[in-house]
Amino acid sequence: MDPTIPIHTVICLVCWSFSLLPLCASSSRHLLPGKPLSAGSTITSNDGTFALGFFSPSSSGTKQYYIGIWYKNIPEDNVVWVANRAMPVTDPSSATLAFTNGSDLALSDTNGQLLWTTNISAAGNSSSEATAGKATLYNNGNFILRSQGIILWQSFDYPTDTLLPGMNFRITHKTHALQQLISWRNPQDPSPGNFTYGAHPDEFLQRFVWNGSTPYRRSPVWNNFLVVGQYIGSIKSTIYFTLQTVDDEVYISFGVPAPSVSSLVLVKMDCSGKMKIRTWNSNVSKWTDLQSEPNQECNKYGYCGPFGYCDNTQPIVTCKCLDGFEPNNKQDWTARRFSQGCHRMEALRCGQGDGFLNMSSMKVPDQFVHVKNRSLDDCIADCTSNCSCTAYAYANMSTKVINGDETRCLLWIGDLIDTEKLMGEGENLYIRVNGFSGTVYCFCFCFSACASRYSLYFAGPVELQ
Repeated sequence: MDPTIPIHTVICLVCWSFSLLPLCASSSRHLLPGKPLSAGSTITSNDGTFALGFFSPSSSGTKQYYIGIWYKNIPEDNVVWVANRAMPVTDPSSATLAFTNGSDLALSDTNGQLLWTTNISAAGNSSSEATAGKATLYNNGNFILRSQGIILWQSFDYPTDTLLPGMNFRITHKTHALQQLISWRNPQDPSPGNFTYGAHPDEFLQRFVWNGSTPYRRSPVWNNFLVVGQYIGSIKSTIYFTLQTVDDEVYISFGVPAPSVSSLVLVKMDCSGKMKIRTWNSNVSKWTDLQSEPNQECNKYGYCGPFGYCDNTQPIVTCKCLDGFEPNNKQDWTARRFSQGCHRMEALRCGQGDGFLNMSSMKVPDQFVHVKNRSLDDCIADCTSNCSCTAYAYANMSTKVINGDETRCLLWIGDLIDTEKLMGEGENLYIRVNGFSGTVYCFCFCFSACASRYSLYFAGPVELQ
């Protein structure tokens, strides 16, 4: 077989059963007015990395077809964007993607049924009125519709289940809606599935995976607004995540310093509920998951119950009670049923020598109060003076460009839920405990590691009893 002939051309000439590949061989870089895209053509990025066209993910049974973008030279799990997720095409020979009278793109069939549109005109974009446009698939996988040099619409603004390097993902909603990644329903059905990923609507500092409307997995809270990078030995590169402000909205993006085929990386909301950072290993022609969360039952949202935490530092990842707490139901705890969580071994005596136990390397709990423009001393005082404050955490965010505040004071009122101890990352969490009473002293004395792992800070006079 001639290696210069695209493999999808050969397959299409033989049969259409391997339909994650395009339905035909001809391709172009642009979609132009008067030249619709049909099942007989594709649009390809200039460097040949990405293709756009009709595809069907189903390998058997009744096929349904979609307009999508995929990695052209990757043979499996290669689709990164889908247009008509909820309105599939049943007969690809009857459907076209074409410009309307203005600069809108529309997918419709020969019966005139509209299956998908860019809907620029409805958004009130005056530049779109009866102005010829051009749609181009770029080397980064972004499909951009321009008119007179102005970007009217781009696929990066409407992600499906995948983030590509350089794609901005909106995590605030001052003037625009929050963006979400929505999983496929299953590996052969790209219609919207059960799992979604995005920022919490009231607090962009943390992101969630939801199963329907129920929290399924929560990310660590941002504790620095500058570049966060992690070196990955298997790809010999650093993956970085950044936050930036564009038109009064906050966006998150990721990338690698020197993108190449050997460091092809993406982030995907999988239909299993896992958020995956994946790389294509060209040596063995398969995807490798660099990160997949939740990777333990313990990492699921609230799994360890109130005042419990998931300890990721042990060979066997499991739930533990925060120091100074014990299981609410010891029988359940022994049977590895942790949902009832823990309670204090000794009630707080507010203002009578209580202090704060420092637990390091923590994913801090959910349901915090974010108090802005506070120094560390202010943050401590805010929690100390409120007897209902059960914990605090503080961070210097390095810059105030993102939200006008370079400090981050978090307070917890009531239960501490969805807490984890992390390996080699995380931050300090200060938990309110009784002062250095006999009970606490005995706890630290009986567990010799206490002195090296934790520090105790007092908010009032120390009373040794």
